[in-house]
Amino acid sequence: MAFIILAISVRKALKGASMTRKIAYWASTAIVAVSLLAALSYLTGSEQVVSGFAKAGYPQHLRIVLGVAKPAAAIVLILPGLPLLKEWAYAGVTFAWVMAFISAYTGGEGAQAWAMPPVLLSLLAVSYLTRPDGRRLVPSAVGSAPRPR
Repeated sequence: MAFIILAISVRKALKGASMTRKIAYWASTAIVAVSLLAALSYLTGSEQVVSGFAKAGYPQHLRIVLGVAKPAAAIVLILPGLPLLKEWAYAGVTFAWVMAFISAYTGGEGAQAWAMPPVLLSLLAVSYLTRPDGRRLVPSAVGSAPRPR
């Protein structure tokens, strides 16, 4: 619920504030992209990563899939254009982080483990809601000039 309230308030607050909107977009997108690129560590096969996936009850091939998909999503979010791929990246990352939260919370992990996915989801929401029209499938009505009739 707090996630939805945050998303709505960010969208309203940035209506018409183009420089603030750009800063919010790039700052949130950069943090999201760096956290997604960190998933490259899943491909190393280090004992910590392998045991973490095993402790959560996940098969090791999921580690490989996420180790490729998350950095790919980071690259798509940073590159200009590619609006359809960006929609898929936002959706996939949302799904992955919601599942990470559920897994950590129900698995009895401490607050340090399960609190990070909602924080990253909030940043992802800011990135999604403040992205420029060139990075959208359909241009936003927020902050855009009125369409001629």
